[in-house]
Amino acid sequence: MKQSIEELRKKYMDNPPEGMTSKDIRLMSEDELLDMDYFLNDDELDDDFGKEGFYIF
Repeated sequence: MKQSIEELRKKYMDNPPEGMTSKDIRLMSEDELLDMDYFLNDDELDDDFGKEGFYIF
């Protein structure tokens, strides 16, 4: 897991999200980095959610 965290950190340091700097990314904890990655990629995780609709039984 440690290696994937460092790969993620490098990815965001090379191309920081809008409003952030490489220094911000470097100073983030592992949990903060994982949270940021989750929320930046949240739309990719929800592709199949809700395609069948919402039903109340």
